[in-house]
Amino acid sequence: MGIRDRFFGNWGTAAARQFDAVGTSGAVELTKRRPTFSLTKQGAVSGNLRVNLSWRMRTSDFDERRGSFGTGMRHPLRKFTPELVQAQGPAMVNVDLDLACMYELQDGTKGVVQPLGNILGSINSPPYIQLSGDDRFGSGSGETIYINMDHRDDFKRVLVFVYIYDGTPAFDRTHAMVTLYPGNGPALEIPLHERAPEARSCAVVMIENVKGEIVVRREMRYVYGFQAELDRLYGWGLQWGRGYKSKV
Repeated sequence: MGIRDRFFGNWGTAAARQFDAVGTSGAVELTKRRPTFSLTKQGAVSGNLRVNLSWRMRTSDFDERRGSFGTGMRHPLRKFTPELVQAQGPAMVNVDLDLACMYELQDGTKGVVQPLGNILGSINSPPYIQLSGDDRFGSGSGETIYINMDHRDDFKRVLVFVYIYDGTPAFDRTHAMVTLYPGNGPALEIPLHERAPEARSCAVVMIENVKGEIVVRREMRYVYGFQAELDRLYGWGLQWGRGYKSKV
C-alpha cells in the first residue's frame, strides 16, 4: 500500500487536495499552488467579511531556526537548551505594520481605506468598507478591515495590502499574517513570510467581482515603495501625497 493510500484511503483525489489546503487551525491557506478561493461558491457573500492583520516583532531569525522540524529531529534535546544571544545586529526590529486597501466600485468610484490620514471608510455607506483603527505595536487583536458583503454587487475589486509606515523595512523580521473571516466557511490565511529585505509594501490579496462571483486571489507582491507604487502596479489611478501619523 502506498503512502497516499495509507493517509487518504478511499477519499479520492479531490479529498486529498482539500486536506492539503487546510491548515492545522482548520483555516485554508492560500498558496502559490492554490491562490484562489470563491466566496460565492462557499455561500459566504452576506454579512461582514473581516480581514485581519496580526503581527509581532521578533529579535532575529534565530528563534525560527531553533523551532524547525529538521533541527528537532536531529537534536531532540536542543529545544530544552537556551540559545546563545547573538552579539551582532540590533536587538529588536522596530516596525509599524499597517493594513489598508484600495477599492474600485462598479460605478467607477475609487479610493483607499487606511490608518494614514485617518481614512477609515464606512461600513453602511460607500465604499461599504471600514477599518477598525491603527495598531502601532503588534497587539494580539491587530487591525481589521470590515467589508459589507451585502453590497457585494457594488464592488468591482478590492486590493488588500500591508505597508511599513515607520521603522526598518523588514517584512521577514516580523511574524505577520493576514486572515480573512467570511460569514460562512473556513478562514483564509495568507502568511507574510517571504524574503523581501528592503520592501516597504506588499499587495496581499485581491477580492474581485468576476461576472457576479466574488473571488479571493492571493497576490503576495512586494514593492520597495509605498501606496503610489502599488497603485501604478495595479492601475488604480489615484493621486498620492506624503502623509504622517500623529505622535502617540
